[in-house]
Amino acid sequence: MQNKLIAIVPAAGVGQRAQSAPDEPLPKQYRPLKGEPMLRVAVRALLAEPRISQVRVAVAPGDRWAAQALQGLPRTIWRPCGGPSRAATVQAALRDAGLDEGGWVLVHDAARPGLPADALARLVDACLERQAGGLLAVPVPDTVKQAAWADVPAPEACILTGGSGARAPQQACVARATLPRDALWLAQTPQMFPAGALARALAQAQAAGVEVTDEASAMEAAGCMPLLVPGSARNFKVTWPEDFDLMEKWL
Repeated sequence: MQNKLIAIVPAAGVGQRAQSAPDEPLPKQYRPLKGEPMLRVAVRALLAEPRISQVRVAVAPGDRWAAQALQGLPRTIWRPCGGPSRAATVQAALRDAGLDEGGWVLVHDAARPGLPADALARLVDACLERQAGGLLAVPVPDTVKQAAWADVPAPEACILTGGSGARAPQQACVARATLPRDALWLAQTPQMFPAGALARALAQAQAAGVEVTDEASAMEAAGCMPLLVPGSARNFKVTWPEDFDLMEKWL
């Protein structure tokens, strides 16, 4: 099918920043939200879109939790093809899926279980209507500072070292300016692109040594201008331990 749409969920990491203890054995995506693994909640959010024919979850080789976490979900399979990075995991999942050149793929974070169905539908509508890749994103609402780390504050800085005159430990401070936020957006997922174009962009970025933090950055490096489709505050990424409590309130 030329217009087949699948979703890929890269879930091979452990989410160290979300761990409440350094020796916590359970990867972030399997921690419970209201009694269910976060990964399951995120996949179910994708299944709310009927145009997604299949959700493919890419986990680490030897993963012990995916089968139980995803048990019983329709249109969902998991594959132990995860790699050492997000980009490598998505590349492996694309190869495993075997999509046609013109097929479409949505890539969604396992750590964004709050994805609203209407935001997902907006993204699919926009990309299919314009026949162009895009991503959910939200405009930056806050004042943005460009930071640097310094041992000794500049004379005009408002960082005090104390009365002893000893050097303060390194502290973040404003480096140059307050950045204009008019054109700044916070990237979310899903991110939706033609499968063939995304696979080539990821391979090219890897060969060129380009750091790829999301699928859109690989497409940008290949010369594309992905669509920015309004997302949702609910669709934030669970990153820190306290984010689990906040996400449970949204859910």
